[in-house]
Formats: sequence, C-alpha cells, structure tokens
Amino acid sequence: MVQMIYLDNAETTPVDPEVAKIVLEYMVEKFGLPGGEFGHSLQEEATEAVEKAREVIAAKIGAKPSEIVFTSGATESNNLAIKGVAYHPLYRKRRVVTSAIEHKSVLDTVLNLRRLGYRVEVIPVDSEGFVKMDRLEASLEGATLVSIQHANQEIGTLQDIKVIGELCRERGVLFHTDAAQSFAKEQVDVEAMNIDLLSMTSHLIRGPKGVGALYVREGIELQPLIEGDGRERGLRAGGQNVPAIVGFAEAVKRASPEDAVRIRRLRDRLIDKLLQIEDSKLNGPMGEKRVCHIVNVTFRYVEGEALLLQAEMQGLVCNTGSACYSQRLEPSHVITAIGGTHEDAHGSMRLSLSRMTTQEEVDAAAEILANVVAKLRSFSPLAKRRM
Repeated sequence: MVQMIYLDNAETTPVDPEVAKIVLEYMVEKFGLPGGEFGHSLQEEATEAVEKAREVIAAKIGAKPSEIVFTSGATESNNLAIKGVAYHPLYRKRRVVTSAIEHKSVLDTVLNLRRLGYRVEVIPVDSEGFVKMDRLEASLEGATLVSIQHANQEIGTLQDIKVIGELCRERGVLFHTDAAQSFAKEQVDVEAMNIDLLSMTSHLIRGPKGVGALYVREGIELQPLIEGDGRERGLRAGGQNVPAIVGFAEAVKRASPEDAVRIRRLRDRLIDKLLQIEDSKLNGPMGEKRVCHIVNVTFRYVEGEALLLQAEMQGLVCNTGSACYSQRLEPSHVITAIGGTHEDAHGSMRLSLSRMTTQEEVDAAAEILANVVAKLRSFSPLAKRRM
C-alpha cells in the first residue's frame, strides 16, 4: 500500500489526536449544555468550558472574550457578518464592497444582496491577487460594508489588511475580513488592523469540523440569522456545540508562531522544486506576502484532474483548480481573476501544508508531480505541438 502524503490542508486538516481526546471527553463524560445563572453542575461545567474557550480564541486575535460569537464555521461566520449588517435597520447605506477572489461564501452572499436592492462592487485584483487599492479606495464613498479576505484560499495571497482597515475606519465603513486560512498561522490583531468583523474556523488548524467563530467588535449591531434564545450575544440561538468549541480552543493553544516559520520554509522549498519543472508557473506572490502554507502552481499542457488522480495513485493528495474537479463545473474564479486563462486554471495544482508536514514529504511530493507531469505530457497533443 502506498503511504499517503497529505498536502490538502487548505481544504481541511486531520484532527490533532490530543484535540480529539478532549472532544470525546466533552461528548461522553462532560456532555452538558451551558445553562442559566443557576444551572446544575453539568450546565455549569459546560458554561465554564465554553467561556474559557472564548477567552483563548479572543486572546489569539487581540479581542475581548465578549466579542467572540461561536458559529458552525467560516461559511456561517461570513454569512452572519455580511447579512447581519445588510439586514439590520441601523445601516441605511445600501452598498457593499468585496473582491473578485473571495471565498464563495463571501462572494455569493454579497452578490445575492442585489436582490434586496443593494449596490455591489467587486474590486478587481492584480496578477498576484492583490486588491487594486485605488479602485477600493474610490469605492468606499457611500458604502456600508467592505469584505476583503486576509489570505486567499487558492493562491495564498495575503492582503494588506491593516491598510484596508485604516481606509475603512477613516471613511466610517464597517470592515469584515475572512481569516479562515490565516487564523492561528499569520499574525492577526483586530485592534491594530482596524477590523470590525473577522471570520475564523477550526478545521483548518487541526481542530474539529463544524465549529468556527465570528469576531464582532464591541458596539456593532448585527441582525441574527438564527433566532430563538439569547445565546452567543443573541446572534446565534440554539445549543452550543460544546465538544467542538472546546476542541477548537485546544487546537488554537497548540498552534504556535514557530510552526508557521517552519511551514513557511517548507513552502518555499516546495515552490523552488516545483518551478524547476518545465513550463510551470507560480500563482500568487512570493515571500512574506503569501500565507505560510499554500502553494499553487500551473503546469502547462496537462489537465489538473488527470494530474491529481495520477498523483494520488502514487500517494500524493492535493487539489486542483480544474473545472472538472469543481462541484460547479467551472474553472477556478481565482485563477481567472488574476488574469489566468481557462487552460491555466485547468492545469493548476494547490498543495497546502500543516505543522505536521515534513521535509521528506515535501521532497517526495515534488518528485511525484515532476514524474506525473512528464508522463502526462508524453501523450498530450498540446505538449507535443510545442516541441
């Protein structure tokens, strides 16, 4: 049996075994739900666990515990941030701004606001995925909300969130950032970066699936999407997923800046090796402007789904921007937004690392891809035509 090299950590990560132990404990033994002020012992135990988790996650981004709202993940957090502003009667300016390379849970949510009469502006990006700042600044007049991600989920571009936050704060525009890919990997400080709303998730940092959080700056009013009781500041009714919340906090505790430094070194090693393959191109920026764990390379004259399947047969698990691999049967909107052709998207591969990735795995992955690319090109009519 071929040993698996898992390099799809931007899709999801395996749960840390120590995190899993804590999750199981709160599923089987400490199974209570947070109660009121005078709950029984199981309720009090659950309340204490959730509030301690809230403190851990708040501290990671420089927030107050009272500003953290637990959700089912980044998709729900993004929806709550955007719709929570758009649906609230307090905000009368009916204009929202986002970028062309956002996660679909942001981009589709914003575009759907047009049905409510909102004006929507989608800011283009340059060839490395950076938001065109002149267009963004010009769009702020009369805007209610700007939603620009911190790190891109496909090509790893790290936006200058601090500058964007300053522009929004100066103009009195609320600023939301989707930090699903950067949270607990890159430095985030909501106060220093002038962030009003920030989305996080657990399953990308070796925590359990089905849990995330939304930072909501004190004083900001949101319309809840789920109503029924006063839990989570009245913004998300229903029983909290206590085991997942506790596991989320444990995963945050186990993430360290040293991990990110090591992952970044491995990322650069992988990029160097992949770019040695003929007719390959890096998508996104080099160096510090790229999130530590994501590599995206286009290999010309091969189809991404064929490359992916052949690589997996040799033990390498990664991802592709090919339309055939997409549930929507569309090429990557990120690759096309940075100026790539459909062919670029079809031949793009995303490899994403975690703190458990080793140098041996990185080297083996590069060798597998080099061999598979050569094999596929050997019977590709497009590759033969270029010779």
